Amino acid sequence: MTLASAVAGAEETGFSIDNLPYGVFSTTSGGRRIGVAIGEFVLDAGAAARDLALGPGETRLLSAPTLNPFLSAGPGAWTRTRAWLTEILADPDNRAAVRPHLHRQDSVGLHLAFDVADYVDFYSSEHHARNVGRIFRPDGDPLTPNWIHMPIGYHGRAGTVVVSGTPVRRPCGQIQAEGAGAPGFDPSGKLDVEVEVGFVVGVGSELGEAVRVGAFAEHVFGICLLNDWSARDIQAFEYVPLGPFLGKSFATSVSPWVVPLAALEAARCQPPERKTALLPYLRDDEPWGLDLELELGCNGTVVSRPPFAGMYWTAAQQLAHLTANGASLRTGDLYGSGTVSGPAATERGSLLELSWNGAEPLRLADGSERSFLEDGDFVTIRGTAPGTGGGRIALGEVSADILPALGPEPASR
Repeated sequence: MTLASAVAGAEETGFSIDNLPYGVFSTTSGGRRIGVAIGEFVLDAGAAARDLALGPGETRLLSAPTLNPFLSAGPGAWTRTRAWLTEILADPDNRAAVRPHLHRQDSVGLHLAFDVADYVDFYSSEHHARNVGRIFRPDGDPLTPNWIHMPIGYHGRAGTVVVSGTPVRRPCGQIQAEGAGAPGFDPSGKLDVEVEVGFVVGVGSELGEAVRVGAFAEHVFGICLLNDWSARDIQAFEYVPLGPFLGKSFATSVSPWVVPLAALEAARCQPPERKTALLPYLRDDEPWGLDLELELGCNGTVVSRPPFAGMYWTAAQQLAHLTANGASLRTGDLYGSGTVSGPAATERGSLLELSWNGAEPLRLADGSERSFLEDGDFVTIRGTAPGTGGGRIALGEVSADILPALGPEPASR
């Protein structure tokens, strides 16, 4: 049963005492500070820590303008702080003491919660990988030979990770039109979304050290929602032989709230059955599959509900593979799950799949059709998970408006 709260109505919002995600907010009268979502409010975590008897070490961490110092402090500090938050917020008798530190969510600005160190994205939904393979290799095996042996990924661009609400401008790039003898430099005509979950690293690792699958929760603090925007036509011309580059790097959007792994214990589940024996470094005795419900909307129409529980590779396996060669982790590293897709047509996590590369356009509630995104479109990804108290907790949302391209020629010309 969900605990009562010092904040009235919190249980109905998805931001209950069982959730307590962290973010960074600002008000018109102050700079950026760490906040914790509770009900329709944001708790000023640093101010509350100073006034409500949190230890000096954690108080200092929560008084920073970004989550990075708190993330780097590790599981001990995370656990102590969550216990303190639960204590002060679970007792309705604390309402008078808590009230001065609450700000309505609709009255504050929400910012990128942490400074992103590195960004890596994976390709871990078998349904998504098979759909993409069938679209582009209809006469061949939809899965590449390596796919069932290791989590496939690419290294993205940390500097273009932006918080929900930041508009995304249509990118330009080299595009090889069908039948053309040479590529042109044009705005993307196949701008797409990818419904994903992001994993936020708190504790780093040494260069040359491989992180074990079982050490996942010692390094990863929590999750956010993630949209790995993709320009499919730019990507199609550039990705052979080295993979995605400018078709991905123009923007990656994340939700403002980072939900701690501690809030997701009830969401843990077994991943799908493996199709081949895994190498020892990828074997997971305590699997980190997550039963998350996701939703993709375009201009107010829900077009897909991808189920995260079906992801073939877990976040723990992705982290182990990411560091298997000795690559080090840093506080603030972000890695994406890869596009989340299920077996049904209504569970596909990208427009590429939903429209089958334009062959089967979607019809929205206003009567318009979409194969890929148009200028002025508004895209939203939402998510929920089972809470430890028996209800459901909100993962927040990540949304953006699509702006037109600045022009068909590079700005430096």
